Amino acid sequence: MKRLFAPAALLPHGWADDVLLEVADDGALAAVTPGAEPPAEAERLPGPVVPGVPNLHSHAFQRAMAGLAEVAGPADDSFWTWRQVMYGFLARLTPDDVGAIARLLYIDMLKAGYTAVGEFHYLHHGPDGTPYGDRAELSERVIAAARSAGIGITHLPVLYGNNGFGGAAPSDGQRRFLNSPDALLGLVDTLKSRHGANPDVAVGVAPHSLRATTPEALAAAVAGVPDGPIHIHIAEQTREVDECLAWSGTRPVDWLFDHHAVDGRWCLVHATHVTPAEAARLAISGAVAGLCPTTEANLGDGLFPVTDYAAAGGVMGIGSDSHITVDPAQEMRWLE
Repeated sequence: MKRLFAPAALLPHGWADDVLLEVADDGALAAVTPGAEPPAEAERLPGPVVPGVPNLHSHAFQRAMAGLAEVAGPADDSFWTWRQVMYGFLARLTPDDVGAIARLLYIDMLKAGYTAVGEFHYLHHGPDGTPYGDRAELSERVIAAARSAGIGITHLPVLYGNNGFGGAAPSDGQRRFLNSPDALLGLVDTLKSRHGANPDVAVGVAPHSLRATTPEALAAAVAGVPDGPIHIHIAEQTREVDECLAWSGTRPVDWLFDHHAVDGRWCLVHATHVTPAEAARLAISGAVAGLCPTTEANLGDGLFPVTDYAAAGGVMGIGSDSHITVDPAQEMRWLE
C-alpha cells in the first residue's frame, strides 16, 4: 500500500485538510482519510489534490481533423457542412491511423487532467463499409490505445442505421458506421468477453441519435444493455429539433422520455435545445446532461440552460467531443 499525504483535497462533501490517500498496488484508491496525522512513511504532496476529470464524450479520430473546418466557409456554413468535411476525412483512415490518433489523444487528455474517457465510437468498418475480419477491429484499436496511454475507458459502440428521422436511407459517407442492432450487440458482447476482467475498461452502447436510428432499433439496443451505460446525441441542432417535431409531433428529449425509462444509466449528449419542461424531466431522472462547450460553441449549436438545470439538481458532465481543444478547465470555463 502506498500512502500519500495532501495538505488539502477536494472530496465529495467539499474541501478537507490533512488528507491521507492510500493507494493499492494495482493503482486503485483504497482509502481517503481527512483530518489525519501524516504517517512517517507517507509521501507528502506539495499542494492540494483534486479528482481526475472524466471526459464523458469523445470521438477520438476527430482529433486529427482539428483545424480542417476551423476556417471561414460559405454563407450557409453550418454543423451540416462540417459533417461533410468529417465524412471526407474519415474515409481515409486505416486501423493503424485510428489507433495512433487515439493513443496520442488519450496521452493529451491525461496531461490535461482527464483520467477517464467515454469513447462514443461509430467508426466500425472499412472505407467501403465492409466489416473487418474481426468486427471489433477498430474498437480494439481504441481500447488498446487507452490501455497503452493509461486512461480509463468506457467504450460505447454506436448504433447507426439511418440518415434522418423516419428511417431515411444512409448516405455513402455513413457506410463505415452502419450496424444492425443484432450486429451492434454482438460487438458489445465480444468486447465484454475480452475485457470484462479489466477494471479500467467498461463497455456500454450508444444509439447515435433519434435521427440515425428507428424506434425499433433503439429499443433493441437499449434492451441489450439492461445495466447501461447508454449514451445518445439528443438535441444538438435546431434543425434536428424541427425535424423530430415534423416526424413525431414531439421534441427529442420529450420523445425519449415518453418511450424509454430514462434514468442514471443514460447520458444525453448535447441536450442543447430543451424547453424548461424537458430540462426539468432530465434533472429529475438522474440521467447526465453531457455538455461539450467548446464543440457546441465551435459548431454554433447554442447554449444549454445550465443555471436552471443545476438549480433543479440536474447532473451534468463535460466532454471534449471533437477535440478542437483538450482542456477540462476550458470546458468548465465556457460552461460557466
